[in-house]
Amino acid sequence: MIIAFPDGASRAYEAGVSGLDIAKSISPSLAKKTVAMMLNGEMVDAATPIAADAKIEFLNRDDPRALELIRHDAAHVLAEAVQTLYPGVQVTIGPVIENGFYYDFYREQPFTPDDFAAIEKKMREIVAADKPIVREEWSRDEAVAWFEKHGEAFKVELVETIPADQKISIYRQGDWLDLCRGPHMPSTGKIGQAFKLMKVAGAYWRGDSTKPMLQRIYATAFAKQDDLDLYVKRLEEAERRDHRRLGREMDLFHFQEEGPGTIFWHPKGWTLFQALISFMRRRQQALGYIEVNTPQVLDRALWETSGHWQTYRENMFITTTEDERVFALKPMNCPGHVQIFKNGLKSYRDLPMKIAEFGIVHRYEPSGAIHGMMRVRAFTQDDAHIFCTEDQIMAEAMKINEMVMTIYKDFGFEDIVVKLSTRPEKRVGSDDNWDRAEAALQQVLDELTKQGVKTGINPGEGAFYGPKLEYTLRDAIGREWQCGTTQVDFNLPGRFGAFYIGPDSDKQTPVMIHRAIFGSLERFTGILIEHFAGHLPLWLSPVQAMVCTITSDADDYALEIVALARKAGLRVDADLRNEKINYKVRELSLAKTPVLIVVGRKEAAERTVSIRRLGSQAQTSASLDEALANLGAEATPPDLR
Repeated sequence: MIIAFPDGASRAYEAGVSGLDIAKSISPSLAKKTVAMMLNGEMVDAATPIAADAKIEFLNRDDPRALELIRHDAAHVLAEAVQTLYPGVQVTIGPVIENGFYYDFYREQPFTPDDFAAIEKKMREIVAADKPIVREEWSRDEAVAWFEKHGEAFKVELVETIPADQKISIYRQGDWLDLCRGPHMPSTGKIGQAFKLMKVAGAYWRGDSTKPMLQRIYATAFAKQDDLDLYVKRLEEAERRDHRRLGREMDLFHFQEEGPGTIFWHPKGWTLFQALISFMRRRQQALGYIEVNTPQVLDRALWETSGHWQTYRENMFITTTEDERVFALKPMNCPGHVQIFKNGLKSYRDLPMKIAEFGIVHRYEPSGAIHGMMRVRAFTQDDAHIFCTEDQIMAEAMKINEMVMTIYKDFGFEDIVVKLSTRPEKRVGSDDNWDRAEAALQQVLDELTKQGVKTGINPGEGAFYGPKLEYTLRDAIGREWQCGTTQVDFNLPGRFGAFYIGPDSDKQTPVMIHRAIFGSLERFTGILIEHFAGHLPLWLSPVQAMVCTITSDADDYALEIVALARKAGLRVDADLRNEKINYKVRELSLAKTPVLIVVGRKEAAERTVSIRRLGSQAQTSASLDEALANLGAEATPPDLR
């Protein structure tokens, strides 16, 4: 058989030779470094026999693609370590996840972080032993018998769910083994020592609350210790920036059990929220968007027509009234916007028509998925829908792109990736409509790529009614957040019978472009809080400055400053408490107040102020007029400068 290599070379080998044997025939050092291979584009064990002509590529452990293997093998080592230390513990599943892996165990006594040191020590011993990892194929009866004998009831259940025509794949490392599809590296020593147990949590078997509660140990692993150290440092920084903690310290909002997945906005938080809406409202109006408002509750029939009832019902809040009418809280604004477009006759001269709404939507998220402001059940979208002709798609999508990029830049985000999400399995509309919509957005993506924008593809991740461009931004500590979207929809307007009169006086169905930039304003607020670690830009800060008195002699002067500042459009308050100035500074710094204006008897007499910035020990003096002018200029929103 002929084996082709990535450099274009090829060699003949006897059928049945393993990848590892091929690596040895090329170079002993290559074989030593190889942890897996790509066989015709699929990652497999390095020891996999090759039966026919193929293209192969050898992977070493420093290859980014091998990181998943390192974590997968580490999960098996974790399971072996736990069962060695705690006899009688049953293993269930241990998948690789984003940034690490976990393994679920069945044990009567819960694990705690106090157990981690002993478990990690045993894991390091297993890795240092460099046990060979060998794949075996068992019959179903053999697998069931072995797991039953060893008291592994969960593994028996897993074996019985494997289709009858599939082989039972077992991976053995020394005397310990696990049911697994693989692939794995040749030995435990390839894992290295750059791993760490992170936390423990409860998880129901197969996510079903009627089934046993398991103990889930989360962990992570990297190819290099430096990468692990960087990851741990990033987690510590993320904890310091956590919007839930900062929200409390800054008195912005709170959560409580009676309103799961919803936010109780405090005055300062609501001021920040409204500053975001005002900014976006000005940007939209300047670009020809018209703002509307649509109902929160709509009849089931509308959601059946839109397709939400058939494809999105599990995410909707539904209620039945006494007269047995079924309603739903809107999960999206788009059907309501189609109704506004339909109200009154539209001509091709009216297109593109840009309808915008700061619409509150409700989506049922499982309780376990709710996470502060980042995953909620009720949120506000900066939603807009552009009704246009097919010929106008490219121009409108490029205008949206320019709007998205400049707005993100205003908030300090410049590392943006745009990805095209294509048709999902669960969708509405004809393949022809999907072909045209995807072709239109692919054209936009190609143009963005030419302009130097980072782009990519998300196969099968489109909305049920149309493909979309997704805008992902990177924050100050390197995390990625998907926020903005541009979705091309050939389906929804037609389902509702929307039309416009074309140049030939015939009825035409408009194309509908769905557009959001912040996405969820609640989530975007949380991202901003964490991105800036609470040190919001002055124009966004709920309280832009606090006037602090050193003595009560300056109270009248402080109140005069507040009045003048507010007249100039600044959000300023006064702290006249009978406390020492250092106490006031510490407390206001914790609340992330960006500017402290300190005044005493001397400043009142001279009509000056001392200014202290958040995070700085230095104080500067200025005349009152100069200080207010400078603060006013700095506090001007970027779109008004």
